[in-house]
Amino acid sequence: MFKSAVATNPDSALSNGRLAVIGLGYIGLPTAVVFALRGWEVIGVDVSDRTIAMVSRGELPFVEEGLDVALKTAVESGSLTASKETPEADVYVVAVPTPFAEDYSMDAKFIDAATDAIIPQLKDGNLVILESTSPPGTTEYMAQRILAARHDLAIEPGEGQGRLDMAHAPERVLPGRIIAELASNDRIVGGLTEASTIRTRDVYATFCTGTIHMTDSRTAEMAKLTENSFRDVNIAFANELSVICDRQGIDVWELISLANRHPRVNILKPGPGVGGHCIAVDPWFIVSADRENSQLIRLAREINDDKPNWVMEKVSEKLADVAPDAPIASLGLAFKPDIDDLRESPAAQITARLAEQNPGRRILAVEPNITELPASLANFRNVELVDLREAIQEAGIVVIMVAHSQFRDIAVSLVADERVVDTCGIHTG
Repeated sequence: MFKSAVATNPDSALSNGRLAVIGLGYIGLPTAVVFALRGWEVIGVDVSDRTIAMVSRGELPFVEEGLDVALKTAVESGSLTASKETPEADVYVVAVPTPFAEDYSMDAKFIDAATDAIIPQLKDGNLVILESTSPPGTTEYMAQRILAARHDLAIEPGEGQGRLDMAHAPERVLPGRIIAELASNDRIVGGLTEASTIRTRDVYATFCTGTIHMTDSRTAEMAKLTENSFRDVNIAFANELSVICDRQGIDVWELISLANRHPRVNILKPGPGVGGHCIAVDPWFIVSADRENSQLIRLAREINDDKPNWVMEKVSEKLADVAPDAPIASLGLAFKPDIDDLRESPAAQITARLAEQNPGRRILAVEPNITELPASLANFRNVELVDLREAIQEAGIVVIMVAHSQFRDIAVSLVADERVVDTCGIHTG
């Protein structure tokens, strides 16, 4: 059985050919770049005209350390091009968003669109790899959609049919360190067949120096959800602890520092909530797959989703002591420090709520990693994107939401200020 087998850079790696990456977002673009730098002819596909234009010029459409130079190298060498049209290729890597629907099940509209665009281009021997984080069974779902339209192809072909290989290979990288971790982190690959799994292993072995672990597609899909749910549950513990400590008059940052001196305790830092496309979303896919038995995972999600309400309460308490028109400074909009990613960001959501509930106050948003407000905030007339110095000087209340490196020099002096709400413990380093 291939299940649970491992391999590290096998000598029998697939000869490099043409590879299409569908979706040039925070994961798709770095993936396209690393493949291009390792000898593949890569075509990156995206629906955004802005993204296609920027990538074609070798310009990075978002902030990610080290990716700008690598992208420029790949484009200038001719190994990476960008297109709105899905081309013929030997390998397709699908890295599109997987948001959740109202019932917290996966909304498959982006996967469906990517799959439908691939279908007419497929030929005998193609490999389709799903990288998008998704519930167990999604790779099989994609295969069924393809084969329903292409009776000339099969996962296990009969007479007169061409072969289609399909697998899931979830990304496991940290924003801000994506380029380094794409190569160095262990990888999990799981195919619909043993042959698909081995072939996918060989594709990733062209750039991955970590161990490549082989399993089946459902286990690979569940592995990514499990990793992020583990983080979410542990963050929920920290967030719940912070609320309890606030009511008990205890400094939660000091408490966690002391508790973590135990050799088997490692409590994470609390914050204003949990954001990003992974940790804030993926646990819901487990919940939707088995609502009866996912009680702890669901409760952790609810605790983390509720943390912005606590932040709003703390701000309301502070506002009672300042002038009715005193501005509110919101320091940080991204979902974590030193990136520009605002997806599912509790900081951005809280800033929007502050604007909505305080129409007579200026909301001074400070986010050093962006140059213009996102649409969700630009629609408010009272929200302004300003620099840190202006925000601190003019604000009646300062809410520290993200521990950006640009904020840390003023952290110690700020947190001692009575007008400050520190949601992320920036003074703790």
